Amino acid sequence: MTISRLTQQIQFIIEIDQLKQVLRQTLLNDGSRRENSAEHSWHLAMMVIVLAEYAPQGVALLNAIKMVLIHDLVEIDAGDTFCYDVQGNESKAQREAQAALRLFGLLPADQASELRSLWEEFETQETPTAKFAAALDRIQPLLHNQQNHGGTWLIHNITRDQVMKRMAPVEIGAPELWLFVQQVIDDCVAAGYLKDALVVIT
Repeated sequence: MTISRLTQQIQFIIEIDQLKQVLRQTLLNDGSRRENSAEHSWHLAMMVIVLAEYAPQGVALLNAIKMVLIHDLVEIDAGDTFCYDVQGNESKAQREAQAALRLFGLLPADQASELRSLWEEFETQETPTAKFAAALDRIQPLLHNQQNHGGTWLIHNITRDQVMKRMAPVEIGAPELWLFVQQVIDDCVAAGYLKDALVVIT
């Protein structure tokens, strides 16, 4: 029996509700709880809309919105991997590729191909659109940690050098926002929300 197009679409819509249950390490601005990946994706979509004027030439804004809305769907199967978890990140790509195959495979073939392609474009970060989307993906938790006085950074003993390395794609993907990002990091170090690089005395 052939499954109808609408049945496949509804099945996918029901399945992705699970993203609301995937907790990220990032705390909400008020520090009351961890955000979930669905909230993160919504927040990023709003950032693309509000910060569109800072997008470099060649960025397709509608595709950027689609990318940030689907980029973490794979976490339904693969889970959220903390960006500073070295061991967890070793298997991240493989786990997420398997998840993409299953989740996007729930859709009709044309939609599965479109969303899978957008997801892969985001992951490879080779186009201006993907680089802009990835830059905002880095800025969003930075703002959370600034607003909740260092939440995740303090919990995991993260240093300025680690954050600077993590934020590096912003300089390429959203260069007009790079000075802002540097200022936020400087302010967080000055306020004690983020530890400066460790000084080794010899």
